[in-house]
Amino acid sequence: MTLLDLTPRATTTPRLDTLPVVVIGAGPVGLASAANLVERGIDVIVLEAGDTPAAAVRRWGHIRLFSPWRHLIDPASRRLLAAAGWTEPDTDAAPTGRELVESYVTPLAELDALRPRIRYGSRVVAVAREGMDRTRSTGRETTPFLVRYVTADGAAELTARAVIDASGTYNSPNPLGSTGLAPLGGSGLGDRLVHPLPDVLGVDRARFAGRHTTVVGAGHSAANTLLSLATLAESEPGTRITWLIRNASAMRVSSSADDELADRAALGSRLDALVRRGTIEKIDSFEIGSVERHGDGVRLCGMRRGAASVHDADLVVAATGFRPDLSMLREIRLGLDDIVEAPVRLAPLIDPNVHSCGTVEPHGFDELRHPKHGFFIVGMKSYGRAPTFLLATGYEQVRSVAAWIDGDMRAATQVRLTLPATGVCSTDLGGCC
Repeated sequence: MTLLDLTPRATTTPRLDTLPVVVIGAGPVGLASAANLVERGIDVIVLEAGDTPAAAVRRWGHIRLFSPWRHLIDPASRRLLAAAGWTEPDTDAAPTGRELVESYVTPLAELDALRPRIRYGSRVVAVAREGMDRTRSTGRETTPFLVRYVTADGAAELTARAVIDASGTYNSPNPLGSTGLAPLGGSGLGDRLVHPLPDVLGVDRARFAGRHTTVVGAGHSAANTLLSLATLAESEPGTRITWLIRNASAMRVSSSADDELADRAALGSRLDALVRRGTIEKIDSFEIGSVERHGDGVRLCGMRRGAASVHDADLVVAATGFRPDLSMLREIRLGLDDIVEAPVRLAPLIDPNVHSCGTVEPHGFDELRHPKHGFFIVGMKSYGRAPTFLLATGYEQVRSVAAWIDGDMRAATQVRLTLPATGVCSTDLGGCC
């Protein structure tokens, strides 16, 4: 008997074998899941909350990715697209989020093999086992999953042989409070509190022009916004910029020559130069406890180096990173790490205290599985609160998961991945990859 023989396998029954796999989310990783399943002849239904594929990516479509195209295209998706006559973009160019959607994700979603399987405007609100809550164990492995979702016409349900949650984390940003909780008073700020990665130089320009904006966060999301605000300030008099972080220093961006993602490596030096010139005011060691309206703006209240402190601004951009929304999974028996909220076998491999994006070991279904088999969290959501995710990692995850669902244990266990060398991630990052 070999280790392969001892590896947990997908449960099969005559009924389960007739049911589809349900994928939650039609972003790049969700569609890659569907592409891998379709290649294996497995029925799949994709439920997407938005009205278009990659709805979350479209919201930050103005941002240029650090990774070039060669790291952004799933191999199974590439094969399906190539068969339909698709022309692959320049592999060395780094696209914007909008270009990623228009040149890759949308053509993939429009393929005859995938288009009929995607249900837009379908927001998943719960996953469970058919006829059982999480406390019942007898027969659980052979019982189909039940996925409840909401459309404009009301609630509906699907049964599934397996569920792949690729819903991402963009819609569940970390709160401003240094405790991990929403700061007191935050509900009264209205549009003065801005979601991460606003389009400062595009559709949101008028909102920021001539105003004082404070960006909270020490990651690359914060850096991108700060650089855009600095560009805006060159042509819009009265535009002021403050960068507020909770630690003594911002271990956020590296200008190291060892970083193979050149666009990311350049962020640090550009940002530091703007701080030195006074274009950006930097406030460190500020721990936010509460927020309140102050005139037409916002007042941040907290502690700085042991003393009570306040900071006023017209607008506050919360670039504090993201966390997984687990509310729809309450009836699923999850095995998550207590700290980063990633699957317990995956958590040590992605610990941002130890690993950068490029040093994460290849991993697949075995690291992603939970106590009861057939349910997987993949993509950015699988990393929990760790910011070290790369799309190429998600593509290898779903290739392995699809092979496991198909019973192809050899392919499922042979995980391979080549990532760009980095070395810039830390627990202070708001999303580095």
